[in-house]
Amino acid sequence: MESERQSSMNTARVGVLVRTAREQRRMTLAHLAELVGCAKSYLSAIENGHRSAPGDEVLVKLEQALGMANGTLLGAGRWQRSLEAGGMHVQRDVAAMQRDVQATQQLRAMLAAKGSIDALYRSGELTKFASRLGAENATNATVMPLPLEVPLINSVAAGYPTEFTDLGYPARVADEYVRCPDLHDPDAFAARVVGDSMEPNYVEGDVVVFSPARAVRNGSDCFVRIEPDHTTTFKRVYFEHAPEASDASGTPIERIRLQPLNNRYAPQVYRREQVAGLYAAVSVIRKIG
Repeated sequence: MESERQSSMNTARVGVLVRTAREQRRMTLAHLAELVGCAKSYLSAIENGHRSAPGDEVLVKLEQALGMANGTLLGAGRWQRSLEAGGMHVQRDVAAMQRDVQATQQLRAMLAAKGSIDALYRSGELTKFASRLGAENATNATVMPLPLEVPLINSVAAGYPTEFTDLGYPARVADEYVRCPDLHDPDAFAARVVGDSMEPNYVEGDVVVFSPARAVRNGSDCFVRIEPDHTTTFKRVYFEHAPEASDASGTPIERIRLQPLNNRYAPQVYRREQVAGLYAAVSVIRKIG
Protein backbone atom coordinates (compact mmCIF):
# COMPACT_ATOMS: atom_id res chain seq x y z
CA MET A 1 0.00 0.00 0.00
CA GLU A 2 2.79 2.40 0.89
CA SER A 3 4.61 1.60 -2.35
CA GLU A 4 1.44 2.34 -4.33
CA ARG A 5 1.01 5.69 -2.55
CA GLN A 6 4.65 6.61 -3.22
CA SER A 7 4.30 5.60 -6.87
CA SER A 8 1.24 7.80 -7.31
CA MET A 9 3.07 10.73 -5.73
CA ASN A 10 6.01 10.21 -8.08
CA THR A 11 3.72 10.66 -11.08
CA ALA A 12 2.43 14.04 -9.82
CA ARG A 13 3.99 17.22 -11.06
CA VAL A 14 6.64 18.60 -8.74
CA GLY A 15 4.93 21.98 -8.67
CA VAL A 16 1.67 20.49 -7.36
CA LEU A 17 3.49 18.66 -4.56
CA VAL A 18 5.47 21.75 -3.57
CA ARG A 19 2.46 24.06 -3.53
CA THR A 20 0.31 21.56 -1.59
CA ALA A 21 2.99 21.01 1.07
CA ARG A 22 3.71 24.74 1.34
CA GLU A 23 0.05 25.70 1.73
CA GLN A 24 -0.53 22.94 4.29
CA ARG A 25 2.25 24.49 6.38
CA ARG A 26 0.93 28.02 5.72
CA MET A 27 4.33 29.01 4.42
CA THR A 28 4.72 31.94 2.05
CA LEU A 29 6.52 31.56 -1.24
CA ALA A 30 9.05 34.17 -0.14
CA HIS A 31 9.84 32.26 3.08
CA LEU A 32 10.32 28.98 1.20
CA ALA A 33 12.60 30.73 -1.31
CA GLU A 34 14.72 32.03 1.59
CA LEU A 35 15.04 28.54 3.09
CA VAL A 36 15.98 26.97 -0.22
CA GLY A 37 18.22 29.82 -1.36
CA CYS A 38 16.64 30.63 -4.70
CA ALA A 39 14.49 33.35 -6.25
CA LYS A 40 10.82 33.54 -5.28
CA SER A 41 9.93 33.96 -8.95
CA TYR A 42 11.73 30.69 -9.75
CA LEU A 43 9.64 28.76 -7.20
CA SER A 44 6.49 30.45 -8.48
CA ALA A 45 7.30 29.27 -12.01
CA ILE A 46 7.79 25.70 -10.74
CA GLU A 47 4.50 25.67 -8.82
CA ASN A 48 2.59 27.04 -11.81
CA GLY A 49 4.09 24.53 -14.22
CA HIS A 50 6.01 27.11 -16.24
CA ARG A 51 9.34 25.34 -15.69
CA SER A 52 10.66 21.82 -15.79
CA ALA A 53 11.44 20.00 -12.56
CA PRO A 54 14.54 21.48 -10.87
CA GLY A 55 17.72 19.53 -10.24
CA ASP A 56 18.14 17.03 -7.41
CA GLU A 57 20.01 19.51 -5.20
CA VAL A 58 17.09 21.96 -5.19
CA LEU A 59 14.58 19.14 -4.72
CA VAL A 60 16.39 17.89 -1.62
CA LYS A 61 16.39 21.41 -0.14
CA LEU A 62 12.68 21.74 -0.86
CA GLU A 63 11.99 18.41 0.87
CA GLN A 64 13.90 19.52 3.94
CA ALA A 65 12.32 23.00 4.06
CA LEU A 66 8.82 21.56 3.70
CA GLY A 67 9.36 18.64 6.09
CA MET A 68 8.55 16.11 3.39
CA ALA A 69 9.66 12.48 3.46
CA ASN A 70 13.07 11.90 1.91
CA GLY A 71 12.79 11.05 -1.77
CA THR A 72 9.25 12.36 -2.28
CA LEU A 73 10.23 15.27 -4.53
CA LEU A 74 13.33 13.50 -5.83
CA GLY A 75 11.20 10.67 -7.19
CA ALA A 76 8.61 13.04 -8.63
CA GLY A 77 11.29 15.22 -10.22
CA ARG A 78 13.14 12.34 -11.82
CA TRP A 79 9.88 10.89 -13.10
CA GLN A 80 8.82 14.23 -14.55
CA ARG A 81 12.18 14.77 -16.25
CA SER A 82 12.07 11.25 -17.69
CA LEU A 83 8.60 11.93 -19.13
CA GLU A 84 9.80 15.19 -20.66
CA ALA A 85 12.86 13.51 -22.13
CA GLY A 86 10.75 10.53 -23.19
CA GLY A 87 8.47 12.83 -25.13
CA MET A 88 11.39 13.85 -27.35
CA HIS A 89 12.38 10.19 -27.82
CA VAL A 90 8.82 9.28 -28.81
CA GLN A 91 8.74 12.10 -31.36
CA ARG A 92 12.02 10.90 -32.86
CA ASP A 93 10.77 7.30 -32.95
CA VAL A 94 7.54 8.32 -34.68
CA ALA A 95 9.48 10.36 -37.24
CA ALA A 96 11.78 7.38 -37.89
CA MET A 97 8.78 5.08 -38.42
CA GLN A 98 7.22 7.57 -40.82
CA ARG A 99 10.45 7.65 -42.82
CA ASP A 100 10.50 3.84 -42.91
CA VAL A 101 6.93 3.74 -44.22
CA GLN A 102 7.73 6.29 -46.92
CA ALA A 103 10.84 4.36 -47.95
CA THR A 104 8.85 1.11 -48.18
CA GLN A 105 6.19 2.76 -50.35
CA GLN A 106 8.85 4.20 -52.65
CA LEU A 107 10.56 0.82 -53.01
CA ARG A 108 7.24 -0.90 -53.81
CA ALA A 109 6.51 1.67 -56.51
CA MET A 110 9.99 1.19 -58.03
CA LEU A 111 9.58 -2.61 -58.05
CA ALA A 112 6.14 -2.34 -59.68
CA ALA A 113 7.61 -0.14 -62.41
CA LYS A 114 10.60 -2.44 -63.15
CA GLY A 115 8.86 -5.78 -62.61
CA SER A 116 11.59 -7.45 -60.52
CA ILE A 117 14.36 -6.71 -58.04
CA ASP A 118 16.98 -7.79 -60.60
CA ALA A 119 15.68 -5.33 -63.18
CA LEU A 120 15.61 -2.60 -60.57
CA TYR A 121 19.22 -3.37 -59.60
CA ARG A 122 20.45 -3.44 -63.21
CA SER A 123 18.87 -0.07 -63.85
CA GLY A 124 21.01 1.48 -61.11
CA GLU A 125 17.96 2.96 -59.40
CA LEU A 126 18.19 0.55 -56.45
CA THR A 127 21.77 1.64 -55.73
CA LYS A 128 20.79 5.32 -55.88
CA PHE A 129 17.80 4.67 -53.63
CA ALA A 130 19.98 2.89 -51.03
CA SER A 131 22.56 5.69 -51.09
CA ARG A 132 19.91 8.37 -50.69
CA LEU A 133 18.25 6.48 -47.82
CA GLY A 134 21.60 6.02 -46.06
CA ALA A 135 22.40 9.72 -46.37
CA GLU A 136 19.02 10.69 -44.89
CA ASN A 137 19.46 8.32 -41.94
CA ALA A 138 22.96 9.66 -41.27
CA THR A 139 21.66 13.25 -41.31
CA ASN A 140 18.82 12.45 -38.89
CA ALA A 141 21.16 10.56 -36.56
CA THR A 142 23.70 13.39 -36.29
CA VAL A 143 21.34 16.27 -35.54
CA MET A 144 22.54 17.92 -32.33
CA PRO A 145 20.72 20.53 -30.24
CA LEU A 146 21.88 24.10 -30.87
CA PRO A 147 23.69 25.92 -28.08
CA LEU A 148 21.42 28.03 -25.90
CA GLU A 149 21.48 31.69 -26.92
CA VAL A 150 21.40 33.87 -23.81
CA PRO A 151 20.31 37.54 -24.01
CA LEU A 152 23.02 40.04 -23.12
CA ILE A 153 20.86 42.50 -21.24
CA ASN A 154 23.17 45.52 -21.03
CA SER A 155 24.93 45.26 -24.37
CA VAL A 156 24.14 48.83 -25.44
CA ALA A 157 23.94 51.25 -22.54
CA ALA A 158 26.36 51.24 -19.64
CA GLY A 159 25.05 49.96 -16.35
CA TYR A 160 22.39 47.37 -15.62
CA PRO A 161 18.77 47.14 -16.75
CA THR A 162 15.61 48.07 -14.88
CA GLU A 163 13.11 46.18 -17.08
CA PHE A 164 12.10 42.73 -15.85
CA THR A 165 9.45 40.21 -16.88
CA ASP A 166 6.41 39.39 -14.74
CA LEU A 167 8.30 36.37 -13.34
CA GLY A 168 11.09 38.60 -12.10
CA TYR A 169 13.64 37.70 -14.78
CA PRO A 170 15.22 40.16 -17.20
CA ALA A 171 13.33 40.28 -20.48
CA ARG A 172 14.48 37.67 -23.02
CA VAL A 173 14.60 40.14 -25.91
CA ALA A 174 17.97 41.84 -26.37
CA ASP A 175 20.11 43.48 -29.03
CA GLU A 176 22.86 40.90 -28.56
CA TYR A 177 23.08 37.26 -27.48
CA VAL A 178 25.89 34.96 -26.33
CA ARG A 179 25.99 31.22 -26.88
CA CYS A 180 26.28 28.86 -23.89
CA PRO A 181 26.60 25.23 -25.08
CA ASP A 182 26.51 23.65 -21.60
CA LEU A 183 23.60 25.66 -20.19
CA HIS A 184 20.00 24.43 -20.24
CA ASP A 185 18.13 27.18 -18.37
CA PRO A 186 15.77 29.05 -20.76
CA ASP A 187 15.60 31.96 -18.28
CA ALA A 188 19.38 32.45 -18.18
CA PHE A 189 20.75 35.86 -19.07
CA ALA A 190 24.12 37.57 -19.33
CA ALA A 191 25.41 40.99 -18.30
CA ARG A 192 28.60 42.83 -19.10
CA VAL A 193 30.60 43.86 -16.03
CA VAL A 194 30.68 47.60 -15.43
CA GLY A 195 33.31 49.14 -13.13
CA ASP A 196 36.04 47.51 -11.04
CA SER A 197 34.24 46.58 -7.80
CA MET A 198 34.53 42.83 -8.57
CA GLU A 199 38.22 42.83 -9.46
CA PRO A 200 40.39 40.79 -9.57
CA ASN A 201 37.96 37.92 -10.37
CA TYR A 202 35.93 39.95 -12.86
CA VAL A 203 37.12 42.92 -14.87
CA GLU A 204 35.19 45.55 -16.79
CA GLY A 205 34.00 44.16 -20.10
CA ASP A 206 33.68 40.54 -18.90
CA VAL A 207 30.37 38.92 -19.80
CA VAL A 208 28.94 36.98 -16.86
CA VAL A 209 26.13 34.45 -17.41
CA PHE A 210 23.49 34.05 -14.66
CA SER A 211 20.99 31.23 -14.17
CA PRO A 212 17.79 31.69 -12.11
CA ALA A 213 17.65 27.89 -11.85
CA ARG A 214 20.96 27.67 -9.97
CA ALA A 215 20.64 27.61 -6.17
CA VAL A 216 22.18 30.62 -4.42
CA ARG A 217 24.59 29.68 -1.63
CA ASN A 218 26.40 31.74 0.96
CA GLY A 219 29.32 33.28 -0.91
CA SER A 220 27.77 33.01 -4.39
CA ASP A 221 28.55 35.72 -6.93
CA CYS A 222 25.13 37.05 -7.93
CA PHE A 223 23.25 39.49 -10.05
CA VAL A 224 21.17 41.26 -7.39
CA ARG A 225 17.92 43.16 -7.80
CA ILE A 226 17.16 45.56 -4.95
CA GLU A 227 13.83 47.06 -3.86
CA PRO A 228 12.19 49.53 -3.77
CA ASP A 229 13.85 51.40 -6.65
CA HIS A 230 14.69 48.21 -8.60
CA THR A 231 18.40 48.97 -8.82
CA THR A 232 20.65 46.08 -9.81
CA THR A 233 24.26 45.20 -9.08
CA PHE A 234 26.77 42.35 -9.30
CA LYS A 235 28.28 41.33 -5.96
CA ARG A 236 29.25 38.37 -3.78
CA VAL A 237 26.34 37.49 -1.47
CA TYR A 238 26.44 36.54 2.21
CA PHE A 239 23.43 35.70 4.38
CA GLU A 240 23.66 37.06 7.94
CA HIS A 241 21.45 37.69 10.96
CA ALA A 242 21.26 40.98 12.82
CA PRO A 243 21.83 40.20 16.52
CA GLU A 244 20.69 43.67 17.55
CA ALA A 245 17.34 43.42 15.73
CA SER A 246 14.58 40.81 15.79
CA ASP A 247 10.98 40.43 14.68
CA ALA A 248 7.88 40.14 16.88
CA SER A 249 8.63 36.48 17.63
CA GLY A 250 12.17 37.26 18.74
CA THR A 251 13.79 35.74 15.65
CA PRO A 252 16.87 37.67 14.47
CA ILE A 253 16.20 39.57 11.25
CA GLU A 254 17.99 38.14 8.25
CA ARG A 255 20.21 40.46 6.29
CA ILE A 256 22.04 40.11 2.99
CA ARG A 257 25.53 41.54 2.67
CA LEU A 258 26.64 42.45 -0.84
CA GLN A 259 30.40 42.20 -0.77
CA PRO A 260 32.61 43.71 -3.51
CA LEU A 261 35.75 41.67 -4.22
CA ASN A 262 37.77 44.85 -4.60
CA ASN A 263 38.64 45.95 -1.02
CA ARG A 264 38.55 49.61 -2.09
CA TYR A 265 34.77 49.39 -1.98
CA ALA A 266 32.59 49.02 1.12
CA PRO A 267 29.98 46.26 1.41
CA GLN A 268 26.27 47.04 1.29
CA VAL A 269 23.81 45.45 3.73
CA TYR A 270 20.07 45.03 3.11
CA ARG A 271 17.20 43.38 4.91
CA ARG A 272 16.07 40.19 3.19
CA GLU A 273 12.75 41.68 2.06
CA GLN A 274 14.61 44.52 0.32
CA VAL A 275 16.23 42.07 -2.10
CA ALA A 276 13.80 41.21 -4.91
CA GLY A 277 16.01 38.78 -6.78
CA LEU A 278 19.26 36.82 -6.51
CA TYR A 279 20.62 35.09 -9.62
CA ALA A 280 23.80 33.04 -9.34
CA ALA A 281 26.65 33.44 -11.81
CA VAL A 282 27.44 30.21 -13.69
CA SER A 283 30.14 31.23 -16.18
CA VAL A 284 32.19 34.15 -17.44
CA ILE A 285 33.21 35.02 -21.00
CA ARG A 286 36.19 37.30 -21.55
CA LYS A 287 38.49 38.31 -24.34
CA ILE A 288 42.10 37.14 -24.20
CA GLY A 289 44.54 40.01 -23.94
